[in-house]
Amino acid sequence: MAQILQVLAIGAVTFGTGAATMTVMNEDIPDLQVPEGAWIDSGALDGMTFDIHGTDLGSGAALEDELVFRDGTFMSVDCQNYCDFGWSEYQTKEIDGVIHFTATTLCPDAPHTVVFHGRVDATDIVLDATWTTRRWYWTNQIEITATGTAVPSDAPAVSG
Repeated sequence: MAQILQVLAIGAVTFGTGAATMTVMNEDIPDLQVPEGAWIDSGALDGMTFDIHGTDLGSGAALEDELVFRDGTFMSVDCQNYCDFGWSEYQTKEIDGVIHFTATTLCPDAPHTVVFHGRVDATDIVLDATWTTRRWYWTNQIEITATGTAVPSDAPAVSG
């Protein structure tokens, strides 16, 4: 009988300290890895807006978004509508006349991180992104690839 009580006591302590929970948690998934390089805060894309069409690589779902660059900051309209991500700083580097950019956006009210990495060649954009949600009990990530074109400067401006 004493052995049964010891086993129950060990089980209670294990569950009480959260040790049992730790064994069933998923491992973290890293955000999109942006290539190393001489990234700078240049504002090189300021004043540009892009309509993009992309794909969720896991589900195949089609995605549409608008990306806006203004005053050294970046906004995904879909991210803004979903979780009030707001404006985030972006960085650029130029390689052979093509502007490469990266931005990391954070939701202020939930554990969502979106990392963008793309290339702008004149009015065309190509990008990859990951939307990662980290909770103590699981991590979920959506991998996205997209292309798009610049919106003419006479189009209505995004507020915010």
